[in-house]
Amino acid sequence: MKLNLKNPAVVFDLETTGVSLVHDRIIEISILKVHPDGLEETKTRRINPGRPIPPESTAVHGITDEDVQDCPTFDQVAKSLYQWIEGCDIIGFNSIRFDVPMLVEELLRAGVQVDLSRRKLIDVQTIYHKMERRNLEAAYRFYCGKTLVGAHSAEADTRATYEVLMAQLDRYPEELTNDMEALAEISRYNNNVDFAGMLIYNEHGKEVINFGKYRGRLLADVLAKAPGYYAWVMGADFTLDTKNCFTRAKLALQL
Repeated sequence: MKLNLKNPAVVFDLETTGVSLVHDRIIEISILKVHPDGLEETKTRRINPGRPIPPESTAVHGITDEDVQDCPTFDQVAKSLYQWIEGCDIIGFNSIRFDVPMLVEELLRAGVQVDLSRRKLIDVQTIYHKMERRNLEAAYRFYCGKTLVGAHSAEADTRATYEVLMAQLDRYPEELTNDMEALAEISRYNNNVDFAGMLIYNEHGKEVINFGKYRGRLLADVLAKAPGYYAWVMGADFTLDTKNCFTRAKLALQL
């Protein structure tokens, strides 16, 4: 099975200092870039997070402070990294809920303005769970009939993710369409406005708050009736992407 592509696609995986989008940082990224003609390119880079890697994180991916002490910081590679993936649809494993938001947050912190509004986001884990319901190692064994060697290294996980997607297309020819837009649709959990899912679109396409005391309320209504709420969001522990969405909504009210 060859992936039916209109645009280049990148399959990627991150290893991080932890799972907080606000406080944790990327320490390894591996990207497999697949072109519509089938050409594949791979880049893997380790990143110095500028802070100690917790032992519990090292226990998962095996990367230590010493491994990254001479590596570049994310700020140093952010622009070239974004240039390499710009215009590509994006494939990952649990990527919509973690890897994509984490990558976007790191890019924004580095001053890179990110626009993924026209990109298709394919989450192989979501497809797997919707089709069979279970982690990447199990998916690799189930779909590819092989044991994943080097699990929790970004490059091994990236290649396995790509192979699993190819196998999913072969296994479900009637349920899955070999088309990035269709795969992005089945990968979607919520109709998120921001990557962290703090804001979602309702059935009328209106932005709705998806957390806290205003959950379910229209964002525009809350910003208009509770002006102090915006200041609270800006000072709270939300991602930069979420704060940018609040700011865009607030500015729209002033037009």
